Amino acid sequence: MNDEQDPGAADGPPDTTTEQATETTDGDADTAATSEPAAVHAYVLEYLPHGRADDDRPQHRRPAVAYGLGERDFRLFEFELTDDAEFGIDDLVQIEPETAPGIKRARRVGYDDLNRGARQELEYVVEDIVESNERRFVDFYNDAEPITLRLHQLNLLPGIGKKLRNNVLDARKRGPFESFADVSERVSGLHDPKETLVERVMEELRDDDLKYRIFVGVDAPTANKT
Repeated sequence: MNDEQDPGAADGPPDTTTEQATETTDGDADTAATSEPAAVHAYVLEYLPHGRADDDRPQHRRPAVAYGLGERDFRLFEFELTDDAEFGIDDLVQIEPETAPGIKRARRVGYDDLNRGARQELEYVVEDIVESNERRFVDFYNDAEPITLRLHQLNLLPGIGKKLRNNVLDARKRGPFESFADVSERVSGLHDPKETLVERVMEELRDDDLKYRIFVGVDAPTANKT
């Protein structure tokens, strides 16, 4: 990973301004107070109808389980399932604020907790999410900003050093990127901008010790982009 900081990483001082507060009417406040939390969904990576292989209980006592990947924030989950649950790989299921029928409970897990089948499926699902949400992920190239005066979010992407980062910054000054093809055409040296993002997501999923996260987790900068 390109964590090395260098002078000039900031294409301008970090923005320290705050948005001006807007007046809220009583009706707006009531609406905000009563609005339901946004539903959170995950894609099924693996379905184990006979439970985990490392579960020492007799087979008839093992709950069926599935592994899932958060659609927006790439969190990893293990689902304990009901006896009558049936899930297929790549099924999209709700996990918050309520779980979909068939899911007793969902708990966060790490990459090392996944079984072999879930790990093999993971990168394909990540790629599908990035591809099907192209606008959101292209906007990372439009919106990426300095982390410190010496380190830029773009430098966290694999293969992007100072020169390629500056190529991206120069290109976007002439207008926002509209697609991955547009990024590739306008930025010399960045041949597969989609795969570059997929590789970074996978790196963040595999390595719990990374200092900076831009895609994985509810607080990741891209998690709440629409």
